[in-house]
Amino acid sequence: MALVITACGIASAATETLDRVVASVGNVAITKSEVESEHRLELFLQGSAAAGSLDGAAFERVRDRLIEQKLLADEAEAEGVDRSDIMEAAKQALGEVRRQYSSEEAFQTALRALRTTEERILSRLQVQVLTLRLIDQRLRPAAWVERPEIEAYYTGTFVSEFHRQNSGPVPPVDEVEPQIREILVQKKVDQLLANWLAELKAGRRVRIHSF
Repeated sequence: MALVITACGIASAATETLDRVVASVGNVAITKSEVESEHRLELFLQGSAAAGSLDGAAFERVRDRLIEQKLLADEAEAEGVDRSDIMEAAKQALGEVRRQYSSEEAFQTALRALRTTEERILSRLQVQVLTLRLIDQRLRPAAWVERPEIEAYYTGTFVSEFHRQNSGPVPPVDEVEPQIREILVQKKVDQLLANWLAELKAGRRVRIHSF
């Protein structure tokens, strides 16, 4: 029987359904409407005013991202991540979102369609900034890249990709080392993050509720 939330609390599927619990992080529930709202917000932040479709696979992806956001936001709070100039960083991020729309009117129209305010968007972007700082603070030191790794990427990947996109001579490895280093660091951070999230999900009793 599906777990649902009704006007009177938790009830059986026979009762009129207002929302459904689709996942939980510890004792905190994540509902179907939260996932749908997150989907609309993601589209808005990408500069899309369209609602877009949310099929089964897409729903699961958004649900999983929402779970990970909650886990990382809690970790950022617990670890005391640097909050200096966080509002300024959030305002800059909001400015980048605004520039994705064709005009201020288009931006405001999309904001109204989302049924929210710039203040709430800024609050969400502050959480996003904190989360990114947490990942950088926690994982980047462990994602160090050695020179042999850079040289291997240069000969095995960079040169062939450069030839596909350019007709000129390939730049020497020393010239593109910072670019390659950052690519490899990000790859390592992504893997470390996946491992860390798996640990957090197990430790925080993350559950998926089917319906």
